[in-house]
Amino acid sequence: METNKTSKKQYYKASDHTFVICAYGESRYIEECIKSLQSQSLKSNICMTTSTPNEFLKAISKKYGIELVVNKELEGNSNIASDWNFAVSCAKTPLVTIAHQDDVYKENYTLKILENANKARKPLIIFTDYGELRDGIEVVDNKLLNIKRIMLFPLRAKVLWHSIFVRRRILSIGSPICCPSVTYVPANLPKELFIPGYLGGIDWQAWERFSRLKGDFVFINEILMLHRIHVESATTSIIKGHQRSEEDYDMFCKFWPKWFARIIAHYYRKGESQNEL
Repeated sequence: METNKTSKKQYYKASDHTFVICAYGESRYIEECIKSLQSQSLKSNICMTTSTPNEFLKAISKKYGIELVVNKELEGNSNIASDWNFAVSCAKTPLVTIAHQDDVYKENYTLKILENANKARKPLIIFTDYGELRDGIEVVDNKLLNIKRIMLFPLRAKVLWHSIFVRRRILSIGSPICCPSVTYVPANLPKELFIPGYLGGIDWQAWERFSRLKGDFVFINEILMLHRIHVESATTSIIKGHQRSEEDYDMFCKFWPKWFARIIAHYYRKGESQNEL
């Protein structure tokens, strides 16, 4: 697996981090997302990318003084992987967070990301615990969230951030990492972070690839962002359309025999149904 390489440990500061808002269509929640990024206790960089340029996004970017970069190559014919890869490519900093347009970030997200990135020997990804927004109400305690916290429990120990064995055992029973909570270190990762083809499991597919690399999966055991669950979200539509079941099975096959992967996928699907509204 081809990766970029860094020669020595780097100390990260606020100017080394960028939020890239990956915008699509006309989200009624995007302003709330932008405000949460501009209200960070430690200010870093913010930009916005889209493959669906429109007057709404142009007005929003102008209102908040955020650069809007259009993916002209895939304009009107994009996919999630290409959108996310383009978003990362637009950042000119060593640390990149793909901010999902419907989600909200707690004021200390950037501060904690930098603090913990600087504790790692070679950070690959830095990610946090998270809550949900359901009908505008913050939810931090439900069955699905608690199961994911149990799965991530070993990574509360800094000494295990570097363990390929531990992270692969965690990912072998599901994907507890919340994609919008993740900050990437592209220099330590494959040149193509996301591979087109998957829909709901595109992030899990990336974690599995990254988990094979030498470096740290840095987990911050604090709720530092809120993932919005609503009827128009991609996660909800994919689950309702049952497009994710086979993707989950394919992912489990990367860790288990096919017969056992099918059993795990069945029960995993039931757990993921909590994202339905």
